[in-house]
Amino acid sequence: MLNVATESVASAPIPPRETAEPAVIDTRYADYKIIRRNGAVVGFAPNKIAIAVTKAFIAVQGGQAAASARIRELVESITSQVTAALLRRTPNGGTFHIEDIQDQVELALMRSGEHEVARSYVLYREKRTQERAAQKAAGVADIQLHVIEDGVKKPLDIERLNILLGDACAGLGDGVRAEPIMQTVLRDLYDGVPMAEVEKALVLAARSLIEQDPAYSFVTARLLLNSIRHEVLGEAVLQTEMAARYADYFAAYIKKGIAAELLDEKLGQFDIARLARVLDAGRDYQFGYLGLQTLYDRYFLHIEESRIELPQAFFMRVAMGLAINE
Repeated sequence: MLNVATESVASAPIPPRETAEPAVIDTRYADYKIIRRNGAVVGFAPNKIAIAVTKAFIAVQGGQAAASARIRELVESITSQVTAALLRRTPNGGTFHIEDIQDQVELALMRSGEHEVARSYVLYREKRTQERAAQKAAGVADIQLHVIEDGVKKPLDIERLNILLGDACAGLGDGVRAEPIMQTVLRDLYDGVPMAEVEKALVLAARSLIEQDPAYSFVTARLLLNSIRHEVLGEAVLQTEMAARYADYFAAYIKKGIAAELLDEKLGQFDIARLARVLDAGRDYQFGYLGLQTLYDRYFLHIEESRIELPQAFFMRVAMGLAINE
């Protein structure tokens, strides 16, 4: 269950009514999960948020807070605010990190005018952060994360992620760094996460930084391109490998498109090998995030919802179509 209660603000006792009730996961939240700091994934239970908020009030106002009708109403209101804020992010289900929930609790306490309780909550979180850092410095090992790829569970390849992020940030200025993206992604992952979700997490983490520096739009696009390559080619392929892969892919793509009746048979009459040789994989890195996402959503051909086009293949296909009657 959601372990907000054990990581909230104090060691003050929880009212018997709260502890006597088992944590219940409302079926309305069955599609939502929480990632705890140890990587474990548990069900989303708003009543755990209520328990944590109640403990926050008890820590500041004493045990009598639990019996106060005003406090109970405040706890219910704050819990509703936090839950609504989280669900707005992913209305169709998804995962939240424990830190995201606690951030929302802080905001809700402040917006409710409970500044003293919010301050106590912030200080407690900082204390727990320092304790965890001390444990890590003392040699407490991090938990090894695993991913599921092609039905196989294997360790997350951190080195490959670093290479991918380093390449995505290359040439975009000193203000663009891979570290904050990696930190966010590792925080939000859980053991046994599908590799497709890792790729999605990379895109979301980079996208959240675009407001800080517009150059992150290119980083986000490059990470999205990595996900598209995986979908189209059926395997993880780095951008540095695409110079050698584009030509073979393009010939196979034309055949697949014609066989699926997505492309005109006349395209097969072109000198495919010659056209493939002029495809420049480096041009894929000229996209910003919105441009590439739009191509993916609206224009790339797909078979049973799986894309079969990469950017340069798309533009070459359009040019070939325009040249059919020339």
